[in-house]
Amino acid sequence: MGSLGLTALLFCGSCKSSGGSGGLLGPADETAEAAQIVAEANKDLTKIKVLYKNNEQKREELKTAMSADDAAAVKKIADDVVYIINDGADFGEKAIEKLQQAQDMEIDPDYKEYLRLKEEALKKHREAFEQYRQAARALRDNYDPKNDQLREKVKLEFKERSENYQKITERARDYSNQANELAKDVLRKKQEN
Repeated sequence: MGSLGLTALLFCGSCKSSGGSGGLLGPADETAEAAQIVAEANKDLTKIKVLYKNNEQKREELKTAMSADDAAAVKKIADDVVYIINDGADFGEKAIEKLQQAQDMEIDPDYKEYLRLKEEALKKHREAFEQYRQAARALRDNYDPKNDQLREKVKLEFKERSENYQKITERARDYSNQANELAKDVLRKKQEN
């Protein structure tokens, strides 16, 4: 997801003032204030990264439990995953709200576009994790190794949602990469001037 706060410095090189009121030449530039809000969004993103890092083994644990037809383990791990994703989604929503708040300010147009792309990336990540959460819920609520038909249906749903998770995550990375390329272009242009 990348660090958003430091990138604000790129775009803030020509900030005019830090007041909220307009001047003779129009509204004051609030890029510096927006950068503070984005720094707060970064704190939420850091919490998501910690959750993810501390629990990234859960997908493999689920696959192993399903391969062993261990219904109790599948349901327990899936339940854990649902709650972890719910916690991450709360942090993600807070970060998105902060990015939207920063975009509504009088800020550098390139920075606004950068934040929009980062917001789109976060929304795609949210969509991807919702796929994974729904897959975990299906496993938690319906996995039964004694019912071959239901077990195969749930496994297929898990596989399809996991694939959707991967595809949507790639789209999120594309938005993030576009934002990072924009930041590099702005930095290069500033260095040329």
